[in-house]
Amino acid sequence: MFGTFWSLVPPLFAIILALITKEVYSSLFAGILVAALFSAEFNVVTAYTTIINDGFIKSVADAWNVGILVFLVVLGTIVILMNRAGGSAAYGRWAQKRMTSRKGALLSTFALGCLIFVDDYFNCLTVGSVMRPITDKHQISRAKLAYIIDATAAPICMIAPISSWAAAVAGVVDGYDGLSLFIKAIPYNLYSLLTIAAIILISCMDIDFGPMKMHEDNAKNGDVFSGGQLKVDASTEKALSDKGKVIDLVLPVVVLIVSCIIGMIFTGGFFEGETFINAFANCDASVGLSLGSTAALILTIIYYIARKLLSFKECMAALPEGFKSMVAPILILVFAWTLSGLTKSLGAPEYVSGLFEGSAANFIGILPAIVFVFAIFMAFSTGTSWGTFGILIPIIVGIGLPEELLIITISACLAGAVCGDHCSPISDTTIMASAGAQCDHINHVSTQLPYALLVAAVSFVGYLLAGFIQNPWIVFAIAFVILLAVLLVIKKRVAKA
Repeated sequence: MFGTFWSLVPPLFAIILALITKEVYSSLFAGILVAALFSAEFNVVTAYTTIINDGFIKSVADAWNVGILVFLVVLGTIVILMNRAGGSAAYGRWAQKRMTSRKGALLSTFALGCLIFVDDYFNCLTVGSVMRPITDKHQISRAKLAYIIDATAAPICMIAPISSWAAAVAGVVDGYDGLSLFIKAIPYNLYSLLTIAAIILISCMDIDFGPMKMHEDNAKNGDVFSGGQLKVDASTEKALSDKGKVIDLVLPVVVLIVSCIIGMIFTGGFFEGETFINAFANCDASVGLSLGSTAALILTIIYYIARKLLSFKECMAALPEGFKSMVAPILILVFAWTLSGLTKSLGAPEYVSGLFEGSAANFIGILPAIVFVFAIFMAFSTGTSWGTFGILIPIIVGIGLPEELLIITISACLAGAVCGDHCSPISDTTIMASAGAQCDHINHVSTQLPYALLVAAVSFVGYLLAGFIQNPWIVFAIAFVILLAVLLVIKKRVAKA
């Protein structure tokens, strides 16, 4: 079964099962079980040991994964500290006076996501923790909040030259200046740019369709969860101090951002003589985020104690609470990493890249559109956008395309990777967005899917044109007009329904 279509069956089975049953843990485990049985050639004992040794233990022991788990727990602790110090409540009161409409709350969430462009994980969790109280007060569904978080995080990182994504892309391009190629590809990254445009249009025009409309209608009637409320300890949201001010939320967030940036460039050798750009290109985002968030946690505790908002004992009590608040996303991540690892061991990346490599050279003119579709399928099936472009970009570079077409095709690969990542329930970024919004994961996936597929369809048309027009501004203008026209048609049909 190695390197055949069967290698894609376990993740596809898990994804379909999750969408049908609305239950993510058992669906992911079922996918893991199928992958292990395939890998062990249906020997039950070998499959069982594969699940434990090559699955869960290997995924949890991976240094990158451990770094992300540390970052999750630390960030969860910082959020609880901000809540208990009264910073979140103070910010909520401040924002409520200034954000007087649903549109303002939605656009403010989007704007905050744009400001935190360093890393998508960091973006998802920080934006969610800051904006949840505000969107709740304006009766915006948690599904809509999760969509805006998810649709801002990866696309913003994908068009920001200084981000962990830019570093990852630059690291897989051989024979070229990877960062320069990434920057040149930004204007052609239609999915990322159109997703950002879609958020603004949907927020300003008050358009909702598909399952999201039901969630938004329920939210306007007071149910922001639509029956999918997560069990969260109320004590973690309760302020222990009545002296909290807006600065008590803003300052820890700023310190967190600065600390994480310093942590990332530290791992890239900035303090050993590397330039800022090269340090970002060579950084280890997992370690950098762990270093930065831990430093921010220590500074936040010192600050709250100095401000007499919390005692030392109350700060220490937040540590286990921070871990508990992240148990759900940690479990889903571990399951998703395990399934992804077993899928890779079955040769899924080799199978998809082989299909692409065999057909790419015969369709040069429409190559960007083909790459876009392949990248979506691969990222959706494996749950990793980084793994997708890490496999496909070296193949694209090796074809020997003219420079402009090479830039367009690489951009199509990056755009498709982000799109597949958005659509996949086993994507870590999608899981993080659910965690940040404290939204039921399957609710987030099912409500986001129609929005992502709409932008993907428009982007596909754009890439069909881009291979021949080869002008990013003309291509984007055409794609934007198509997106706007489709949204206007949807708004009219929804209004009539």
